[in-house]
Amino acid sequence: MEKVNALGRRKSAIARVFVDSGKGNITINGKELDKYFSDDSLLYIVRQPLTETNTLGNFDIQVNLTGGGIKGQAEALRLAIARALCKIDAEAYRSTLKKAGFLTRDSREVERKKPGQPGARRRFQFSKR
Repeated sequence: MEKVNALGRRKSAIARVFVDSGKGNITINGKELDKYFSDDSLLYIVRQPLTETNTLGNFDIQVNLTGGGIKGQAEALRLAIARALCKIDAEAYRSTLKKAGFLTRDSREVERKKPGQPGARRRFQFSKR
């Protein structure tokens, strides 16, 4: 199997993934997965596409992660892994990943701050007199 690459985005986080056959090692920016994401819920999010398709120990994954916070990075990584699995074998994995909702990019972004007010939607207190 040749190396397959894919891209995942969430908020301002970008995950570039390189998937190769191996023993299930996931390396993020030169660190192990458990060292990079210390929270169990984030580890669960990252491993969701692999557990859903029963391929947890089949692929070695190298990741370049930039931007955003840890939650956005974990969700960007989930999308990138799901897209890479679809490139590897679309007919085997695509239907399960699509049904679980891992192939849809979450397009919600932070709304910009407007001039003359303290936040995006927040207004200064109104005083009639």
